[in-house]
Amino acid sequence: MDRVPILRIGDTLILTLQMELHDRVALRFQEDVLKEIHATTARGLVIDVSAVELVDSFMGRVLSDTATMARTMGVETVLVGIQPAIAITLQEMGLELRGVHFALNLEKGLTLLRNMGETAYGEN
Repeated sequence: MDRVPILRIGDTLILTLQMELHDRVALRFQEDVLKEIHATTARGLVIDVSAVELVDSFMGRVLSDTATMARTMGVETVLVGIQPAIAITLQEMGLELRGVHFALNLEKGLTLLRNMGETAYGEN
């Protein structure tokens, strides 16, 4: 079964989706992310979808649910690299990605997480 690699840099987990996720793989992705959050001291999760060209309602829900579950575990989620067509599709479908922050690219996503951490934890 295909798996999405999870990288860890400091207290941040980074996932780059390189393919369209079929239902079974998407659910495995969600499970793997939550297990990795539990096994680490992660405080941030970045999901890079810049290589994804299509998001359906199921995948939108998986991303939203993953972010909600991560937040329940004390982890903020940033979705980066959304293609214009995906942004339009998500809006047209009326999908709300609750608990998800957005950034244009990975660098901006990491900066956003760092700034959220400084605010939440009083770090400089």
